[in-house]
Amino acid sequence: MSESLAFLAGGGEAARMIRTCDWSGHPLGAPETWPEGLRVALSLVLNSPESMILAWGPDLTFFFNDAYVPLLGPRLPWAMGERFDVVWADAWDQARPIIDDAFAGRSRRFDDLPWKLATDRGGADTWFTFSYSRVLDGAGGVAGLFVFTNETTARVLGDKALRESEEHFRQTVELNPQVPWTCDPHGNITSYSHRWLELTGQAPGEPDGTGWTKALHPDDLAPTGAAFSAALSSGGPVDVDYRIRIAATGEYRWQRARAYPRRDEAGAIIRWYGVVEDVHDRKLAEASLRESEADLRLVADALPLLVGFVDRSLTYRFVNHAARVWFGRTPEEVAGRRVPDIVGEAGFRARRPNMERALAGTAVRTDLLWPWPDGRRRIADIRYEPRRDSRGAVDGFYVFVQDVTGQRDAEAGLAAERDRLWELSEDLLVQADYEGRLLRVSPSWTTLLGHTEETLLARPYAELVHPDDFPVVMEALLAMRASDKPVRFEDRLRAADGTWRWVAWKLAPEPGGRRLTGTGRDITADKDAAEQRERLEAQLRQSQKMEAVGQLTGGLAHDFNNLLAGISGSLELMQTRIGQGRLKDIDRYMSAAQGAAKRAAALTHRLLAFSRRQTLDPKPTDVNTLVRGMEELIRRTVGPAVTVEVVGAAGLWAALVDPPQLENALLNLCINARDAMPDGGRITIETANAWLDRWAARKHDVPEGQYLSLCVTDTGTGMGPDVLAKVFDPFFTTKPIGQGTGLGLSMIYGFAKQSGGQVRLYSEVGEGTTACIYLPRHHGLVTEDDPLGGLTEAPRAEQGETVLVVDDEPTVRMLVTEVLEDLGYTAIEAADSASGLKVLQSDVRIDLLVTDVGLPGGMNGRQMADAARVNRPDLKVLFITGYAENAVVGNGHLEPGMAVLTKPFVVETLGVRIREMIAQG
Repeated sequence: MSESLAFLAGGGEAARMIRTCDWSGHPLGAPETWPEGLRVALSLVLNSPESMILAWGPDLTFFFNDAYVPLLGPRLPWAMGERFDVVWADAWDQARPIIDDAFAGRSRRFDDLPWKLATDRGGADTWFTFSYSRVLDGAGGVAGLFVFTNETTARVLGDKALRESEEHFRQTVELNPQVPWTCDPHGNITSYSHRWLELTGQAPGEPDGTGWTKALHPDDLAPTGAAFSAALSSGGPVDVDYRIRIAATGEYRWQRARAYPRRDEAGAIIRWYGVVEDVHDRKLAEASLRESEADLRLVADALPLLVGFVDRSLTYRFVNHAARVWFGRTPEEVAGRRVPDIVGEAGFRARRPNMERALAGTAVRTDLLWPWPDGRRRIADIRYEPRRDSRGAVDGFYVFVQDVTGQRDAEAGLAAERDRLWELSEDLLVQADYEGRLLRVSPSWTTLLGHTEETLLARPYAELVHPDDFPVVMEALLAMRASDKPVRFEDRLRAADGTWRWVAWKLAPEPGGRRLTGTGRDITADKDAAEQRERLEAQLRQSQKMEAVGQLTGGLAHDFNNLLAGISGSLELMQTRIGQGRLKDIDRYMSAAQGAAKRAAALTHRLLAFSRRQTLDPKPTDVNTLVRGMEELIRRTVGPAVTVEVVGAAGLWAALVDPPQLENALLNLCINARDAMPDGGRITIETANAWLDRWAARKHDVPEGQYLSLCVTDTGTGMGPDVLAKVFDPFFTTKPIGQGTGLGLSMIYGFAKQSGGQVRLYSEVGEGTTACIYLPRHHGLVTEDDPLGGLTEAPRAEQGETVLVVDDEPTVRMLVTEVLEDLGYTAIEAADSASGLKVLQSDVRIDLLVTDVGLPGGMNGRQMADAARVNRPDLKVLFITGYAENAVVGNGHLEPGMAVLTKPFVVETLGVRIREMIAQG
């Protein structure tokens, strides 16, 4: 090191930082050029063991030593040689007046000054002692400042905690209902809480020394003084009761004074610490107890059993006169002696666990074989009842002993009788716990199931239960545990040979809530008989159904033959008249053929509705509007002898339903109502909103939620319960043969279920009938739709639009193709699903697929459409069908971009529907 930098010697890390700083351009210049005064001052700072800084010159250039480094935190890398106001910019407003005073010759010192610094401690509150003093140059002027720093945070916080602790202790003492106090080794009171002054009315300072004794009852002065003198002599604790006069009431109340000595290292007492607490109520209770003990002894001596009290040291404090019988000693000989001394070591070992439970606060009752002094052995019913003091602590227990030898002998006889019944019972008898463990089983288990008793007790009950019945068992056990009432249920148990046996159980909880007992009866034969009856009834119903099908088939064949005769006859006459050139009758024959075709279509729709396999076209529907539109038709249908009243609910919710099918169902209900009133009457058609809660939804066999109802009520003959139970059965009718097929209500039932709703009938003989259709609420908007609009002139195709027609019936395929070509579409035909799918999987433009549902070729129309939508996800599909499985069309609901048109259809309707679907974009 050059001689010019010798002042940096021994300066540690701070000196190293000075040497490595870049001083070029700094007002002070390089360290070698610094004035002698700066070198001397800086040498003092760098070599000081105390935390110290130097602020030099007009710019207050900042220097520090190693002890100051922890205070800089994030400033450390750049603080050396920087201006003071830059280094401590966040504290400059606080430091500047102090620095100005120091430069003016006024050295300053600040003790425990709070200073919030952004150091590596994250801005925590700190306290420092600062000392500012000036540094003079050779001419006597102020060249800089020395600043000594000493962090006092730990001391400040410690003093603060000590003051808070002292204040907390003072408040605790003053608020304590007891009276803390201290005295010197000679027994003179030196401190006490203000509570003593409040109680006694003494003035501050009056209790000092022995002045506190002035508040005592005169009768208690001598014993209290003796107790304190004995404690001061022996060095043992003070524990004495005395009375003090309460200033507020003038009465004397009992107090308990306790104190313990504090000793020095040599063992000499240097101070006593004590507390006084009010025990007046306890003393009164003890006095009352002593007064009642005499009465208690008289009562206990009158009882025909042994009565005693044992304290926590297991010492008899009291026994009645029965001690002579049970112990062979007088009560006076027993009292004051420990239990082992009276009953012997063997007797004490037998009693000790129950005595310890009683001292822990638990009442215990048990039987014990007790040898009497006269040599007889008696069965004793022993009860231990804990006794608690005024603070709730157990201070001993009462013991009650009664001779129950005769009673237990009788109970043993009953137990033997129960055991015989247990062995002979044909029912399954069981004791078990709620965890599913069998604790005891009757021999009938082995007889019925073939399992040994050891096997049954070793395996959980759940392993015997049929998996389908396990939830039933768990539900019953949980219900019994929650209600503490018996339960009944049935389940199947696996026999040793792998077969299942049905058992009807009745279980009941035992007292204590940990076990249960039950009986089970084998009902396998009953179940088999019931199943056989069900099979016979099913066969009977099937026979009746086949008979009805035969009747129905004959009626349908007759109706269809008539309709086909009308159609074929009309066509033959049309062909003949055209050949003769007589065209004026063509319209009449054409109308006759179309009418017959429509009646045939209506008949097939009724059959499909009955079977619940009709294809629905649900739309958001205002049911009130639908009913008003049907009102005139209904009036004409039921005739003038029947009055029709319509009551539409205001604010009726919308329903998502097939309007024509709902109209058909409403008309059928009105016709049934008319037939039930041969002499006339009244039909009321009513709509309403209904919210079905869980109970109502279960009753109606529908999901819980919002529904609207459409009800038809008549004043007709009504139905009895036997008829009402069968009205929805297929083929059931109360009308004469030939006047009804039994399909009407079945069709309505099928339509309602397919629409997500339900039908319910309410009827009494002679009181009329109400039939209600419940439909789920639809939250969408209802749009007006004119189904007849645009049929007179079907819209034509746009350029290049192509329709693929897939149908296995050549006539239908030819008809659809002719309609499409007349309207300007390009038509592609396919006779089966395989051919149609091949076209759909090609690159040919297809704007719409028109397909039958039932197709040959390995897949139906719906499956073909789904396969095509893999590559053509936006493909539009129009199903034309006379019969559609629910599974094919989604249980009556189609996906977006799909629609259905039921055969037979009007060709103009086909053209309009095709145009609508292609135009959907």
